[in-house]
Amino acid sequence: MKTTLRAWQHDCITLALRYYTQQPHFFCQATPGAGKTKMAAELAKQLLLQDKIDLILCFAPSRQTVDGFQKTFSAVLGRRLDGLIGAVGVACTYQGMEYRDAAFWRLFDNYRVFAVFDEIHHCAGHDLLLSNAWGQQIVQRIQDRASFTLALSGTPWRSDHKVIALARYSQPDGMLICDYRYGLQKAIADGVCRSPRIVVLDNDMVRLTETLSTEGTVTTFPSIARLLSESPVSYEDLLFHDDILWQILLMGCRKLNDIRKQHPDAGGLVVATNIEHAHRIAALMHARGEMCQVVTNKTPNAQQVIDDFRSGGCTWIVAVGMISEGTDIPRLQVCCHLSRIRTELHYRQVLGRILRRSSDVDDKAWLFVLAEPALQQYSERLADDLPDDHAVLSVVRASEIEPDDKIEEHSDGPGGLDIAILDSSTGEAFARMGSDHAISILGSSERAAYELNFSQHYRTQLLSVC
Repeated sequence: MKTTLRAWQHDCITLALRYYTQQPHFFCQATPGAGKTKMAAELAKQLLLQDKIDLILCFAPSRQTVDGFQKTFSAVLGRRLDGLIGAVGVACTYQGMEYRDAAFWRLFDNYRVFAVFDEIHHCAGHDLLLSNAWGQQIVQRIQDRASFTLALSGTPWRSDHKVIALARYSQPDGMLICDYRYGLQKAIADGVCRSPRIVVLDNDMVRLTETLSTEGTVTTFPSIARLLSESPVSYEDLLFHDDILWQILLMGCRKLNDIRKQHPDAGGLVVATNIEHAHRIAALMHARGEMCQVVTNKTPNAQQVIDDFRSGGCTWIVAVGMISEGTDIPRLQVCCHLSRIRTELHYRQVLGRILRRSSDVDDKAWLFVLAEPALQQYSERLADDLPDDHAVLSVVRASEIEPDDKIEEHSDGPGGLDIAILDSSTGEAFARMGSDHAISILGSSERAAYELNFSQHYRTQLLSVC
């Protein structure tokens, strides 16, 4: 199969082949959606043509990603990667490594193996003592036995700040050393990835009422951040509040409907907190007349549901932990982030699901989030490929919201990030579904009940990486 490589893929392959004459390990960091799997397949093809390897073994964090590897490698190599007789190798999940028998691991002794690791940040550790289960398999069974390894990551750090298997770090500052790096800003400039637009939703007047108090104490907060820091309300409480859901979903639907006027097959993703949450969101979507599907780890034939959505015409898909890193659905252009997970790693992986371009004209991706402090911080430093505070401190061995929105001020943010504060007050909402605009919260000590209400004065902040 003759394929056209992007410039970064060609450069990375050339560099890797040069490195492999001196060392067996190569680490590539490329922004989500840039085409890491295809690059890996083309590199494997070159190693086969140069008669440097016999087998290709690929490892990835999910079944969906494994399926993607099998399809891409088979297309590029013209040979199967399913592990059956006649195949050039096999792709399997990290979780599946511990169930492989001795005959599988002897492949590294009997053949020249090229081992590829997708999203290698899932595998921690440089030694058996300090590794996680997946990292231990790599350290013990692969790193000193494979002829060559290729470690891939779009987000090369771990939330627990542990070292990543097969990675190297500088001393004494502990910064990750990437053999090749292809960042988001470069990918946008090259037309490889869409330019993200992050819309952060806040509220000017949030009212919390203590309903069991004889005085009916009412406290007003000027922002979501103040509410979360100075009250019993948690971020997850907000995610289940209908007013918040209505506003986030409304903005997402308005934006996607606008995009679909030019790109009728464009789709949207809602990342939900749990199964109950996903179905609650789907009910709101259906009440508004939106087409949507729900996929969770309890969904029968979940992979088939994802595949049908990938090539179908359904507008929205609501997912819990199923459409994550490595899942390729290029028609996704809008995402509502409503997951309770608030690590920067997860945030960037969610954003990565809408960055992959499907044509020369779909150049923007839209992510809608709440103005929770951590999510706000992550949004403001998207232009940094590897934020400084994700360095491993020590390595131990053994104007585009809507045409009628009014921009109040605009400033240049750090590192290629544009920030605009927008007035997005809107009285429009989804069908109310019988909501009383309130939420009850039980305190752990006094078990006091509260009601939470939001004013109609929502405001949004637009952040864009350019």
